[in-house]
Amino acid sequence: MRKTLTCGTRLGGLAALAMLLITTTAAAADAESCKVVRLSDPGWTDITATNGVASVVLDALSYEPDVKTLSVPIGYQSMKNGEIDVFLGNWMPAQQAFIDDLNGAQAIEVLAKNLEGAKFTLAVPTAVANKGIKDFADLGKNPDEFESKIYGIEPGAPANANIQKMIDAGEFGLKGWELVESGEQAMLAQVERATKEGKGVVFLAWAPHPMNERFDLTYLSGGDTYFGANFGGAEVYTLARTGWSGNCPNAATLFKQMTFDVSMENVLMGEILGGKDSKEAATEWLKANPAVMDGWLKGVTTFDGQPGDAAVKSALGL
Repeated sequence: MRKTLTCGTRLGGLAALAMLLITTTAAAADAESCKVVRLSDPGWTDITATNGVASVVLDALSYEPDVKTLSVPIGYQSMKNGEIDVFLGNWMPAQQAFIDDLNGAQAIEVLAKNLEGAKFTLAVPTAVANKGIKDFADLGKNPDEFESKIYGIEPGAPANANIQKMIDAGEFGLKGWELVESGEQAMLAQVERATKEGKGVVFLAWAPHPMNERFDLTYLSGGDTYFGANFGGAEVYTLARTGWSGNCPNAATLFKQMTFDVSMENVLMGEILGGKDSKEAATEWLKANPAVMDGWLKGVTTFDGQPGDAAVKSALGL
């Protein structure tokens, strides 16, 4: 016997389909506890820049980014304590000791490699390098050139710890030298003063960073044991506290797909150091380079489950 579909049967089927679609859309959205995304910023311009980009996109997706300025050790402890959700600034291998500790405590998960082609080691002005100081081993032979001082970044930074280890071990003839710890901007101000006065200065340098355009500098060779090969060649990873990606899969998908490049970060950092707010700089860059978001937003929805790509581009006026 052939079964005839009545109008009521058809309407019932359509209603069931509608309910299925609503359920599917709702399932794609994150739980209410995921609405606020807590990000850590150690005060480095590159991470201020990438946090700015992430914040602009999260805002457009109806999330609430909450960026907290925390030193690297405190930021990682906060992840361990469940007080920070995502960190975009895991520079490796410089931060290996922290990662070993966090992995031992099962406190973090790696979401993505967000940057390749970075480097991080000691540098001197090229005018100083032209005097024959081009290697770590040349530092100890020329203590007067540098007043036996190496300028680092904020206290607690892993790179500072590496420098202090070199000094304590007397590596490269550095026994008795002083590590001067300060923030990124204070360190660069010292480099600028020394450069203008024609004095020697050795300091932590890295790329991406506008300092590479601001100063004529030379990265020192010979520091592989402490900073890694290829002038401290580095990769930067996005980390999340353990369990966050499982609880907040939509937001996690965004961070798993959000990657950057050196040229992008150089531009953003230059704008920020020129006085722009990080979100203002990010908004302008994203408007000028919308195609970069296609990969970031694939399969990502707004907080309430609407198509993410359309929402972000609408928010940016694209």
